[in-house]
Amino acid sequence: MSSNIVEALSLIISKIGGIYAILILLRFLLQAARADFYNPVCQTIVKLTSPLLNPLRRVIPGWRRLDIAALVLALLLSSCFTELLIFINYGALLSPGKVVSWALVGLIALTLNIYFYAMVVMVVASFIMPLSGHPILLAIYQLMQPFYRIAHRIIPPIGGLDFSPVLLMIAIQVVEILVLNPLAQGLRVMPSVVIGL
Repeated sequence: MSSNIVEALSLIISKIGGIYAILILLRFLLQAARADFYNPVCQTIVKLTSPLLNPLRRVIPGWRRLDIAALVLALLLSSCFTELLIFINYGALLSPGKVVSWALVGLIALTLNIYFYAMVVMVVASFIMPLSGHPILLAIYQLMQPFYRIAHRIIPPIGGLDFSPVLLMIAIQVVEILVLNPLAQGLRVMPSVVIGL
């Protein structure tokens, strides 16, 4: 196969895998945050993820308010897409344990990116459209609310200014440095073939 075809296939697979992994993780995270699932954005996420998630839910029950089936599905799909990318790029298959480990690191990175960009959107929206009732902004607000509550206990808003996004962004970067980077280096993860990196 020519390098252009390999590159094009890798791009298509990584984007499709990445987008679907984001949707599944968002469904898990929004449910964990007790978001309003009557929100049109949440409804769209449910409709797009239900065909694969509902059969798995019959086998894997939830725990408290956590949708364990969504996490398992995200890990399975990420593992499959990662193995496919490795095969296309290098013509080899890795052991299931290594592929699952790589997929897990990719999902951790993807989750951190979801929270990071959600905060960026909230900060920008607070200047451009304060108190907006747009469904996307409401879903992001509900997703971030548990973390903002924790951050407000550490740094309460001062004089109308909220510094909690800064604290949360620093916390995400610390997790990347202390947890994600050592995991990726320990597994010798190749970012180009892992969904989420």
